[in-house]
Amino acid sequence: MRITVVEDNIGLAKGIAYRLQDEGHAVDLLHDGNEAAAFLRGDVSDLIILDINLPGTDGLTLLKELRARDDHRPVILLTARAETEDRVLGLDAGADDYLIKPFEMTELEARVRALSRRRRVPQRKLVELGPLQFDPAARQLSAGDEPIELPRRELSIFECLLSAHGRLVSKTALLDYAYGVGADVEEKVIEVYVSRIRSRLKPFGVTITAKRGLGYQLLVEPETEA
Repeated sequence: MRITVVEDNIGLAKGIAYRLQDEGHAVDLLHDGNEAAAFLRGDVSDLIILDINLPGTDGLTLLKELRARDDHRPVILLTARAETEDRVLGLDAGADDYLIKPFEMTELEARVRALSRRRRVPQRKLVELGPLQFDPAARQLSAGDEPIELPRRELSIFECLLSAHGRLVSKTALLDYAYGVGADVEEKVIEVYVSRIRSRLKPFGVTITAKRGLGYQLLVEPETEA
């Protein structure tokens, strides 16, 4: 799952990001309300963790703007305000959940899992890829009844390539999807992951082609007549 974290306490934000990444999620970090307002208009994250007290545009205003444009992604609000009235304001603005600082990271992880399960209730159809099927809700790739296990980073890259529907995806885009925007990771790690995914998919006639300087694309090899 891709998660956007908007939190101006950089130490806390990084701590949240590290824990979520350990759980296999891709994380985008933002620390300013105005920057977040622009980012949230165009990003494709699955869930948003949003601090109320932000420099620039505050978190409640950001949340109201999301709901006003019919953006119904789950939002967990973070705040140091413990008063019931403040929590009611946040929930009335459209928050799905609410955490009061300081909180345990294990509790945040549990809230994320709960919202993730709730979001999956409307089951999405399986994606057919030649002889393979991918279940977006369960994040499971399989060949018939046999699951094909992909480690979490490889799975994120596979999902990004799959969602492009055969279009080229740049190394930067793959890196951002797997690690979050601005992560301090070299692009060459993508080459390693793509090589591993390619070897797993090759027996099924599914390939990842590379175009120098442009990126990668996921393709199903045409069947050859006997």
